[in-house]
Amino acid sequence: MGFRIGGAAAWPLAASGQQPAMPVVGLLRSTPPAPFAHLVEAMRQGLADEGFVEGRNVTIEQRHADNQLDRLPGLAADLVRQHVSAIVGNIPGVEAARTATATIPIVFVTGEDPVRSGLVANLNRPEANLTGVTFFGGAQLSTKQLELLRDLVPKAAVVAVLGDINYAAFEAELPAVEAAGRALGRQIVVVKASNEREFEGVFAKIVQAGAGALLVSGSPFFTSQRRALVALAARHAIPAIYDQRDFVVDGGLISYSGSFTGAYRQAGAYVGKLLKGSKPAELPVLQPTTFELVVNLKTAKALGLDVPQSIHLRADEMIE
Repeated sequence: MGFRIGGAAAWPLAASGQQPAMPVVGLLRSTPPAPFAHLVEAMRQGLADEGFVEGRNVTIEQRHADNQLDRLPGLAADLVRQHVSAIVGNIPGVEAARTATATIPIVFVTGEDPVRSGLVANLNRPEANLTGVTFFGGAQLSTKQLELLRDLVPKAAVVAVLGDINYAAFEAELPAVEAAGRALGRQIVVVKASNEREFEGVFAKIVQAGAGALLVSGSPFFTSQRRALVALAARHAIPAIYDQRDFVVDGGLISYSGSFTGAYRQAGAYVGKLLKGSKPAELPVLQPTTFELVVNLKTAKALGLDVPQSIHLRADEMIE
């Protein structure tokens, strides 16, 4: 996918004539590590694009809160104590990091609007020690997701929207989703969850409401629990659209979004530029210029759905 333009400077020599110490990059995420190993690899690729290879001339220190948000301040403080050269994180991680340091450069990767969420005041001229990458698609993303559900499941008059109670961006985007539903003549039923133990009850509510389709809103927690959500959608035979390709790879029906891995690769490249001496304010926040549509044909067949030709033609990837 493409992005468009919307600190540690060079590390000091330990002594005259010595080689510079190997810089350390901190990765701080609110999620467990296992479901997101591919993002770390994407970040490594971005660093390599700028000439930095882990173990050779850069070290990566990973910290993961396992969806326990109260652990983030301590993890952020630990990275600061290690004098890392930069910190990369998702929104909850970055919030903790910027509380812990006003000097170490921080590179965020988010599916939110970075201005509305308060990370930066200006995309082109980020201030302080923050910059980053967003795969945020705005209200148009929710509208397009609902349109895709309409095309796939035209008889679904009721569409459920699942949101993460602990993810502020969901409430911020909800009015746009509801407006898009009204414009398409669909009744929107909102259901929410705060932990995986609530998933069974949430899907019972979706079925009780007579929803013929489901939009799973984006959140780091939902992505970390994507296999459980995909399995429940399959068990209840509910066609669902997601905000990440990863859901579809794991058996979900369809996704439409900016590229998650592309964003982390760009974040890695930004860290490489910071290690070379750039300042965060010199690196405008990058926004997606293209979005990827991924469909799982096996799942569509299991649901008894005929994928229309319009989606076949637009899809970036069809998983058999």
